[in-house]
Amino acid sequence: MQIHVNHTTRPEPQPAAARERTGRSSEPPARPAQADTVSLGTGRTAAPTYAPGVHGGTGDTLRFETLRQLVVSLLGEQGVATRIAAGETPIDLAAITPAEAEELIGADGYFGVEQTADRIFRFAVDVAGGDPARLDAIKEGIDRGFAEAKEALGDWLPDISYATYDAVMAKLDQWAAGTAVVV
Repeated sequence: MQIHVNHTTRPEPQPAAARERTGRSSEPPARPAQADTVSLGTGRTAAPTYAPGVHGGTGDTLRFETLRQLVVSLLGEQGVATRIAAGETPIDLAAITPAEAEELIGADGYFGVEQTADRIFRFAVDVAGGDPARLDAIKEGIDRGFAEAKEALGDWLPDISYATYDAVMAKLDQWAAGTAVVV
């Protein structure tokens, strides 16, 4: 059972005589209608979110915590587990700390440029059957994947993504030239 209660307020119109007399409104510009909505039912409810001042955190810690909570919430709503594999070590996104996240995307980290580029490179070469003649198709697929990721993130990617893209393309060029070996 669902019950919905809506309340909408609209600004009162200014009398025509006042508009005609001055040629302009003495009232502040009309704002769009404001609405309050209350829904009661048996459906699942989302966890409350609060403005930054309510969290009590500051700076980078607050931004990290807010983003982490958003990712965990979105994954949970989609039925996706927050535990992911990072090589041999599982990671729980619901409990990761800023230091652990920095380590994961650092130079030697599992999600760092080199390791991520290497995984993308190996996957692309495997999908192409190890055939260097398919280099253009491989690069086109990678270009399309990065473009889709960029679009999904509001036409913006972090610098690490561009560095990873460049590393993947360099690995592919070395492979096609016969100077890189796929392991």
